[in-house]
Amino acid sequence: MADIFNFERLTVWQKSIEFIELIYEISKKFPIEERFGLQSQLRRAAVSIALNIAEGSGRSTQKDFKRFIHDSIGSLRETITCLHIAKKLNYIEDDQFNQAYTNGIEISKMLFGLAKKLSN
Repeated sequence: MADIFNFERLTVWQKSIEFIELIYEISKKFPIEERFGLQSQLRRAAVSIALNIAEGSGRSTQKDFKRFIHDSIGSLRETITCLHIAKKLNYIEDDQFNQAYTNGIEISKMLFGLAKKLSN
């Protein structure tokens, strides 16, 4: 199936989809009492990264798109904070945290690069 939407061609969007898969995998073993707490917040924050990229790509101006990229950066920071909390509460192992954190750094660099490109 061919890409229908331009955002599907963006590497940062593709990486954010992979990141969501990782976050869901990491968080599926959280305690049951976290289903509507940290687990839900972590997953929603990760999903928001990709959603903001997609939504912003359809905006009529680069300035509008850039605003959504900055929203994605905010969601990424929220995701990383949730990961720190999960690690502190011993819900995730160090290697899981490190893998997600490394992926987050990569996505962050890509988002800042895209925002810079949209400023030109």
